[in-house]
Amino acid sequence: MVEEGKTAPDFELRDSEGNLIKLSNFKGKIVILYFYPKALTSGCTKEAQDFRDHYEEIKKLGAEVIGISGDKVEIIKKFKEKESLPFILLEDEGFKVSEEYGVYKQKSMYGKKYMGIERSTFIIDENGIVRKAMRKVKVPNHVKEVIEEIKKMRGEK
Repeated sequence: MVEEGKTAPDFELRDSEGNLIKLSNFKGKIVILYFYPKALTSGCTKEAQDFRDHYEEIKKLGAEVIGISGDKVEIIKKFKEKESLPFILLEDEGFKVSEEYGVYKQKSMYGKKYMGIERSTFIIDENGIVRKAMRKVKVPNHVKEVIEEIKKMRGEK
């Protein structure tokens, strides 16, 4: 499980175009790494829209947004296009990265138990260190909280 103050585990996953993307390629930038349960569902769509709507502000803070789910490349491509998402979405086939980050958990819906991604966000600094681990995220105001954390990291108010 990933902890604050520790190096973020590197990974290589496919993006919405099928290209392999490594976390280590973003060294020198702040990375907002967010794990979401399922593309094209209401909560995940709202969260993605919030990141989209604040993307310019996030970029001005020197940060990049990367979303990860267990959805297939074709689904994340459709999600990205449908919602005009300007940031990277990655396919975590087999949930290996989700497990490594400690966000692949037993969940429950309508009394049925199943394994899935627990909505979580990790803010990783320019040196690859996890500065903030936000688990069991609630969508309302989450992106604003992320921006505030980045401003704190940068010594801004």
